[in-house]
Amino acid sequence: MNLEEYKGVYVFAQQVDNEISSIAFELLGKAKDLAKDLSTDVTAVLIGSGIKELADQLAEYGADKVIVVDDPELKDYRTEPYAHALSSVINQYKPEIMLVGATAIGRDLGPRVSARVATGLTADCTVLEIGDFPLQAVPGQEQLHNQLLMTRPAFGGNTIATIACPYNRPQMATVRAGVMQKIEPIKGAKAVVEEYNPGFTPDNKYVEILEVVKAVTETVDIMDAKILVSGGRGVGSPENFKILEELAEVLGGTVSCSRAVVDSGWKPKDLQVGQTGKTVRPNVYFAIGISGAIQHVAGMEESDIIVAINKDADAPIFDVADYGVVGDLNKIVPKLTAALKAEIAAAK
Repeated sequence: MNLEEYKGVYVFAQQVDNEISSIAFELLGKAKDLAKDLSTDVTAVLIGSGIKELADQLAEYGADKVIVVDDPELKDYRTEPYAHALSSVINQYKPEIMLVGATAIGRDLGPRVSARVATGLTADCTVLEIGDFPLQAVPGQEQLHNQLLMTRPAFGGNTIATIACPYNRPQMATVRAGVMQKIEPIKGAKAVVEEYNPGFTPDNKYVEILEVVKAVTETVDIMDAKILVSGGRGVGSPENFKILEELAEVLGGTVSCSRAVVDSGWKPKDLQVGQTGKTVRPNVYFAIGISGAIQHVAGMEESDIIVAINKDADAPIFDVADYGVVGDLNKIVPKLTAALKAEIAAAK
């Protein structure tokens, strides 16, 4: 493999029902940073059917070029035709870096594509940067420059691993949703659009979709919430989450939780914040009964304002909190809720 042939930072621009997923815009934002460090450009790979008109949206969020693979076989996501499409693009255009969102689709697609193009894949990354590998120079070993350093939680979130793929290309990663920042859209931006179709021949690996049933849920995605009231093991019981729910209702916010709460079966994993849950950036984040383990903090430290309530004055959560209250949450939270209700009523 001639590594010099591989150039550019590529992003798989996931779309569902001809609507680009938010993760694609997040990845384009990070791709711009990586491309700047490598003095190269950013290319989005758009796969689907009847999706060419979406290219301008990708340009507004940072794509210099958009490769469109448009075919009726790609109308709905299926592993075989999508894997064929993306691996064919990689073999044809030879990107140095290929980023895929760690969504349900990306987690299915990424490893299959990496196997087909004979490269490695680092899954569920939370940090991406350009640097040297090995990180520290080792006597007798060449230190390679301008490598993609891919950081992800390991061993159940108990440690952090930084991984490189120095001898194969592209350097591939799936990236957790919510951890990368979109750029401010550049209105009217245009990208170079190139259509590419490797050809699709259905065979016994092509799954036949008989029916698409869309899930209906009343639960707000915590990644979209502006105010989060998050509870940890210190809340004491699933019944005690009622006082957090009352606070969230007054504020127009959403309840979330720590991993310990999910492990205890008190709340579903969809509400978990942290390295093994979701990364959130609300305007206000209440950390109630949460000690502040590094794995949890990594998922919420970018919140605009962090308010911590904990009876342990030495809890690590106070190190990242903008405001902290030491005391019994069972007394403090109801009083806070009542005060807010009174304030809102007085303002009407």
